[in-house]
Amino acid sequence: MALLEVHNMTHWFGGLRAVHNFNLTLEAGQIRGLIGPNGAGKTTIFNLITGIYHPTEGRVVLDGEDITALSPNQIADRGMSRTFQNLRLWRYLTVLEHVKMARYSKLTYGLVGAFFDTPKREAEEKASTEMAMELLELVGVAHWADQLVTSLPYGAQRRVELARALATEPKVLLLDEPTAGMNPEELIQMMEIIRKVHSQFGMAIFLIEHRMKFVMELCEIIQTLNFGEVIAEGTPDEIRNNPVVIEAYLGKEVET
Repeated sequence: MALLEVHNMTHWFGGLRAVHNFNLTLEAGQIRGLIGPNGAGKTTIFNLITGIYHPTEGRVVLDGEDITALSPNQIADRGMSRTFQNLRLWRYLTVLEHVKMARYSKLTYGLVGAFFDTPKREAEEKASTEMAMELLELVGVAHWADQLVTSLPYGAQRRVELARALATEPKVLLLDEPTAGMNPEELIQMMEIIRKVHSQFGMAIFLIEHRMKFVMELCEIIQTLNFGEVIAEGTPDEIRNNPVVIEAYLGKEVET
């Protein structure tokens, strides 16, 4: 059984069909990519998988459990985490606080521990801080731990969001355009960070990205989406040379 399975997922927004008959099989430790022109429905698929929307038809199964009707926090609790195409960071929190905030669902000291500052609370908070710092070190922003996240360069903010997603200890990590807005140097840095993350934690990764270099070098299998439907699936070489994919991105050549 695959770690993440999506079966015949279709979704309508009123009279608009945004996704049609989408299927996915993501194995443990695998990196898969989803590409397609702007407006193809890629982020909608992420939102359906992570519980922000519930599909009109179809099922999402995580590690053998049907999570189709669960809320985002319930899905996160079962081992799925994600980043967003548009940064969703808290303006008045430091870099370290962002990552620690994502850890609170893992803490067990409860209200009594919080009110009376019990040894259990002290031990768990210390462990949480240490883990958060390790994650910030992994993504290369530990030296900014005490800075407000909004004071960081854009590329560094992207890394903070990645560290926050990792703090929930996911089995499956979804990355929605992790290099959006980055310059070529930042793109290469992010690619190396994701490789390190994958090597260290061995989690399954499903990513959306419009930069072909990033997708082709990282992913084992790639799906191409157009108007909410998968038009091609295969290895990077197969996708790179697929005439249907080329047409979807570049348009059909007009005969003269």
